[in-house]
Amino acid sequence: MQQNNGLDKSQMISFAVLCLVLFGFMFYFQNKQSKEEEVKAQQQKTEQAKNPVKPTQASNINPNVTPGAIQTARLSNKELNIEFAGLGGQVSKVELAEYKAYDHKTDKADLPLLLITKNNSDYGFQFKDKTGKVINTKDLVFAPAVNGNAVTMTADYNGAVIQFVYTLLDKYRLDFKVRTQGLAKVTADTKADFIWNYNVRNLEKGRAQEQSHSEFSYAFNNYKDYDYDGRTTMEEEKETLNWIGVKQQFFTSVIEAKSGFTQSKGNQENIEEGEYLKKLNYEGFVQMTGNELNQDFTWYFMPLDLPLLKSYDKNFDEILPLGWSFIGWMNRGFFIPIYNFISSWGVTAGWAIFLLTILVKLILSPIMYKQHKLSAMMRVIRPEIDEANAKLKDADAMKKQQATMEIYRKAGVNQMAGCLPALVQIPIFYALFRFFPNFIDLRGQGFWFAKDLTAYDDLIKLPFKVPFLGDHLSVFAIACTIVILIYTIMTSGNMQQPQQEGMPNMKVLMYIFPVTFLFFLNTSASGLSWYYFVSNAINILIILVIKYVILDEKKIHAQIQANKEKPKTEGKFQKRMREMMEKAQEQQKYQEQKKKK
Repeated sequence: MQQNNGLDKSQMISFAVLCLVLFGFMFYFQNKQSKEEEVKAQQQKTEQAKNPVKPTQASNINPNVTPGAIQTARLSNKELNIEFAGLGGQVSKVELAEYKAYDHKTDKADLPLLLITKNNSDYGFQFKDKTGKVINTKDLVFAPAVNGNAVTMTADYNGAVIQFVYTLLDKYRLDFKVRTQGLAKVTADTKADFIWNYNVRNLEKGRAQEQSHSEFSYAFNNYKDYDYDGRTTMEEEKETLNWIGVKQQFFTSVIEAKSGFTQSKGNQENIEEGEYLKKLNYEGFVQMTGNELNQDFTWYFMPLDLPLLKSYDKNFDEILPLGWSFIGWMNRGFFIPIYNFISSWGVTAGWAIFLLTILVKLILSPIMYKQHKLSAMMRVIRPEIDEANAKLKDADAMKKQQATMEIYRKAGVNQMAGCLPALVQIPIFYALFRFFPNFIDLRGQGFWFAKDLTAYDDLIKLPFKVPFLGDHLSVFAIACTIVILIYTIMTSGNMQQPQQEGMPNMKVLMYIFPVTFLFFLNTSASGLSWYYFVSNAINILIILVIKYVILDEKKIHAQIQANKEKPKTEGKFQKRMREMMEKAQEQQKYQEQKKKK
């Protein structure tokens, strides 16, 4: 009986050569990308030098206003600390009082969590006066008046009074009313252009991960439909948006228009280094009645906490990217509730993930048992397959395949059954890929050397950057890669090797997979690496238990012999495969005869 002896010398050489080729491609494309980025950055610097950006000044509309005349106001509750600037009458600072931001200097989450500060956000309503001059409220100077939990910002333009009334509410809400009086004497416009510019601040440890999660989010069709856009532009000129938001990894800034935004469009671009991750610009229209701008809005500066998002009943829970369709259902209906239930026992986040992993493996254990039983059956009949291949060594590949399938059919072995565990794992993997970096309850939760399970651990710091790895090595990612490699070696012994020259060695390809997995996990959430380390370690234990305790190869051999004596009915899949092979064989004969003629 053929045993699995792991990697032989030729496989090791093939594995090393393929790894070198893989790394060669990685370095090539990394260097190519770096050069392109350098050229692009140089072009941007040249353009900026030619056309320097001029900051917005109150003197655009009010030339006599001095900086000392610009006042500020503040409102606070247990959830939000908000500051309002007299210039533009807009929100100039937002702090979420119950959360902290990551400090890259101290490697700790101990900074105030500021969604808006230092002019990274500005907004205003734009229209034209009767002379055709463009007026934007963000250029006007407003005078604040605070009354309890409300502040009224008042500005005057050519006799027209413009008021922004802000009222701080609970559940991370800021009511925002726009009222004008006498504006009809100034403008003939029937709608105002709402313009919002927002630079996303870096609040988390994993810059690349947080940047990829920063995007536009919006709802329309009376809050029933939701969409997002993380690309360069967004265009929703035919829909009326109920709200538009800028989503970050764990937080979001959203403005809701009671009458909706029309003709919406926006653009966004990544910022490669520094304090900011992404620059987003939005533009949409709001209606004016009788040439007066009287509209109601609500600002939301909130954490992406699923129960909180659901409580608004405005389709905000779709902002949390837990996956589409069945994937999202798995996270919302299984992983989040089960994790919350386990953590309610008082265990830490890392051990809660450990127990969650064990539960998932118990649920999948019947499928794994069938898979390993199939592997044992294939190992038992391997000598028969080798014998058949030896007899047909001069035959074509099609005949060899037909002979192999016939042996499987008589033994009662269904090769397709081995694909089921892999198919089941795909949606689970994708669900967890969405779960760990987006579940706010894991944010800031440490475990062993990982300080935050939603970001990578960087216990091993490198003095230089490695393409696709960065400047660190994640211990959890390395450990996960090792156990996946061990699991692959243990399960690849049953794979039939290619008999024809030139065909790829599937075993070697399987060994490359764990190595590429390291590149993926090194910058991913450490909670995901910890889950898959535990999962694959349990897989190894299950294989050993099934192989040495549960399964008896003598009984399996007897079962195969009994299966051979039974009359076999050809299944639909087997019949289709046989017909396809016969057709291919006929086509091959036809081509050979044609060549001879």
